[in-house]
Amino acid sequence: MEGVPTSGTLTGWAVERPGPIGDGPLVRVRRATPPPGPGELLLAVEACGVCRTDLHLSEGDLSPHRASTVPGHEIVGRVTAVGEAVTGFRVGDRVGGAWLRSTCGHCRYCRAGRENLCPASLYTGWDADGGFADTTLVPADYAYRLPDDQDASALAPLLCAGIIGYRALRRSALPPGGRLGIYGFGASAHLAAQVALAEGATVHVLTRSARARELALGLGASSAGGAYDRPPEPLDSAILFAPVGDLVPVALEALDRSGTLAVAGIHLTDIPVLNYQRHLFEERDLRSVTSNTRQDGRDFLDTAARIGIRVTVSPYPLSRADQALRDLSADRVDGAAVLVPG
Repeated sequence: MEGVPTSGTLTGWAVERPGPIGDGPLVRVRRATPPPGPGELLLAVEACGVCRTDLHLSEGDLSPHRASTVPGHEIVGRVTAVGEAVTGFRVGDRVGGAWLRSTCGHCRYCRAGRENLCPASLYTGWDADGGFADTTLVPADYAYRLPDDQDASALAPLLCAGIIGYRALRRSALPPGGRLGIYGFGASAHLAAQVALAEGATVHVLTRSARARELALGLGASSAGGAYDRPPEPLDSAILFAPVGDLVPVALEALDRSGTLAVAGIHLTDIPVLNYQRHLFEERDLRSVTSNTRQDGRDFLDTAARIGIRVTVSPYPLSRADQALRDLSADRVDGAAVLVPG
């Protein structure tokens, strides 16, 4: 194993008893720093984005896969130790750890380049401890190289909010120069919108947050209205980022003929009964989005660098992770919340 000895203490947060965020499901923990196993990197965390998935896990919308898990899967860190059989990384490198943590590599989905659907896939901050801590482990095969000359807080949201927003944009089948509706405008949406705009789309944002509407217009959206408002023109494509099933028929009804709605979240409240003529007829499509592939990650990070994507960040010290989740739940976060150790 390359690097410094790992005897030390990890400080962070774990989901102890999932429940309403106001009841304190996230608790402080101190644990022995884990040594990297074969194929793993030990990271000193520089920043970790706060994703709505972390909120779903904390509140029990996602059933925990293990007890007392440290959440967080938008991790920027420096390699402090390298496990056996790792190639391509060394101590001091800046790398990113993301949601997708491992896949089997041999099922029909993995062989077809659709590893996001691998039945044996595992996830950071759900199946293994994540980045709501000052130290974490990341499998080298699922880590991303990150630039040294950018702020860690601005890089962190790219690793899930950015990647999953990018996949959702592709799943929405937006045609060149098309009209895109975005429902909900948080961390993921404000990044996906910039990719769409850079590719020549007209973007209409629909969200309950007045502050988010201001951000959307500042980034170049053509309109910004309430979540249940009708956009000013029919949409070729739409992405639902808000975890609100009631918005599915609203977004479908806003689509033009042959339009596509992609639902981006890992959790969604129940969808009301759909009316075939109003919501699906004329070849409208309804699609889900499930995780991402590593190629999605590489493609998005390349795109973000090329277009000079602007990341709106609300930083929190790691010691206030519980407050960051409360603010996210109450829509008090501009752009992306990011935890910064130290």
